[in-house]
Amino acid sequence: MIALKDLEIFVRTVQGGSLSAAARMMDITPAAASASLKRLEADLGVRLFVRSTRSQRLSQEGEAYLQHCLQALELLDQGRRAATAGQLELSGSLQLSIPSDIGRRLLLPWLDEFVADYPRLQLRVQVSDRVADVFQQPVDIAIRYGNPPDSRMVALPLAPSNRRVLCASPAYLERHGRPETPADLVRHNCLCFMLSDQVHDRWRFSRDGEESLVNVRGNRIADDGETVRRWAVAGHGIAYKSRLDTEQDLRDGRLVALCTAWSGESSPLNLLCASRRQIGPAVQLLRQHLQGRIDQLAAGA
Repeated sequence: MIALKDLEIFVRTVQGGSLSAAARMMDITPAAASASLKRLEADLGVRLFVRSTRSQRLSQEGEAYLQHCLQALELLDQGRRAATAGQLELSGSLQLSIPSDIGRRLLLPWLDEFVADYPRLQLRVQVSDRVADVFQQPVDIAIRYGNPPDSRMVALPLAPSNRRVLCASPAYLERHGRPETPADLVRHNCLCFMLSDQVHDRWRFSRDGEESLVNVRGNRIADDGETVRRWAVAGHGIAYKSRLDTEQDLRDGRLVALCTAWSGESSPLNLLCASRRQIGPAVQLLRQHLQGRIDQLAAGA
């Protein structure tokens, strides 16, 4: 019989891009993750990955099986939440700090679902792109992109393989043309994000071991990620945004991904807290809920 944990490790390997990433997300050793995948392939009698000495990618059978795994895990998660909602009565208050763009567009609706499952839990939400000080401010957890600014923080990964994507609206590209390489950005109006008075105007890309660092310029700068996204959708310039922030815009055609032969900077999404003592049932269940929704978004569900 196929074990549930083997399915989870398979899905995490695809989402994280490697066995080591899956092992970190599942808090197991890489050897245990590798054994799990081998066991799953043996149970199915097919190869889920095409492996080489330098990389691995899903096989045709793996692509087909992945969709069924995502659906099965989501159904199990729904069943778990339905079964435990009456048993585990979360109560008290949970204070969160979330970023503006993904916060307003994705996290707030997902938090509404969570509160519906646990109505006795009170959420206090701060929406801001400024990094919350979980040691000094009245915040239990913070959801943020990038590595923790303080090594004392505990980081629980939500989307470890997330990256930035270069994008613009079809209207902007029709007027100004499409950059073919990152170097072409110097001839375009770039929409910049500012955090703590520091403008992020040095955009980094990589391709086959080659690095490209471009100093960009533009006539719009904001300290709010949602504002930058709206400017891009409105056709005011080119943005360099988290893939999670722009996923739906890209699928619906409001934005177009650019220079896709190049990889944008890594932008992992983490749940941060000051101490592991704060990772109680409410935080654990919230993390599971958000991870499930992020997995669905990445799979196009």
